[in-house]
Amino acid sequence: MSKRVPFQHSRRPSLSRVRGAVVAAGLGTTMALGASAAFAAGTMGSPEVANLIDGTAAHSVAKQAAVQGKAAKAAEAGRVAAVKAAAKKAASWEKPVSHYALSASFGNDGSRWAHKHSGQDFAVPVGTKVTAAHSGVVVKAGPNGGGDGPAYGNAVVIKHGNGTYSQYAHLSQIDVYAGQKVTTGERIALSGNTGNSSGPHLHFEIRHTADYGSAVDPVSFLHQKGVGV
Repeated sequence: MSKRVPFQHSRRPSLSRVRGAVVAAGLGTTMALGASAAFAAGTMGSPEVANLIDGTAAHSVAKQAAVQGKAAKAAEAGRVAAVKAAAKKAASWEKPVSHYALSASFGNDGSRWAHKHSGQDFAVPVGTKVTAAHSGVVVKAGPNGGGDGPAYGNAVVIKHGNGTYSQYAHLSQIDVYAGQKVTTGERIALSGNTGNSSGPHLHFEIRHTADYGSAVDPVSFLHQKGVGV
């Protein structure tokens, strides 16, 4: 016969005990949280933490100031470089047109001229940009050679330093006026075929005065200024 095992009833904890355990656990958690909050509050208010925060903020401000300082220095360096480049260009000489073929030269004889040819001709299509060979002030600009006669067509004369003048003739369009200051390389006109011209080209002169009759060889002059033609 099998041996009977006596049945045992499990004991459930009383409701009062459960409530007590929950209250105790909650109280412990509350005390722990309170202690953590108190520690955090005490830590945040401590001189060490305050000094750390102040030091971090000061470092951030100093870093930002350093970045701004570098940017300002770079901007100033760029401005100074641009001013120097502009001054260097203004002091230089250059050809009045970029793409061309040389045609009639200074001193050539021919039936087209009352005397010998007074400048250098650059064969270019009508409408080619013409630029100032050097910085100066426009003293003549208009038809009839700007006052030098109809043979020049539309023309411009610029006064430079040291008693030097440059002339640009047979233009299709004039973009400057008498009294206007111009810089080296600045557009002053468009080439054309006006006046006594056998084909589209720019007539370029270097003079000792603003008027016809004082021209020198412009190619030799530009070579002396370091400009190849």
